[in-house]
Amino acid sequence: MEYAYEPKGGNRRDIVAYRIERAYTALDQAKKNLEIRCLEVTANRLYYAAYYAVSALLIAHKIPAHSHDGNIQQFGLHFVKTGIVSRENGKLLRQLFTLRQTGDYSDRFDLVDNDVIPMIQPTEDFVESITTLAEEKLGLHDTSSPKASD
Repeated sequence: MEYAYEPKGGNRRDIVAYRIERAYTALDQAKKNLEIRCLEVTANRLYYAAYYAVSALLIAHKIPAHSHDGNIQQFGLHFVKTGIVSRENGKLLRQLFTLRQTGDYSDRFDLVDNDVIPMIQPTEDFVESITTLAEEKLGLHDTSSPKASD
């Protein structure tokens, strides 16, 4: 099902490319913050890497989402439930959201290495696969994304 959705403020292809760039920037920020032991910031940036990747995919497919919860719900409905994306990736997005909420807002719980470090590689894999789906939908070339420079 495709919606007649065009994001405000510019060309859909440009916005998708920008969101993909933001996803990879957030991944880099997560790794740098992990090096200096800022676990809450690392968790935040991991979630946002996934969030930007998913938002790029939704925009590429003209599927509107107007909140973080909406982003997660639309991703689940259109990509996980249909089998385009694995259930594991759907679960990972929800876990990252919860981890970010805990790190950003919990006054009674500090994140520890075992909460955050195991999420790095799965998030990298998630961002790679989700941004690839978005790029394929719009025919974006790999050379236009930050991942091509790795």
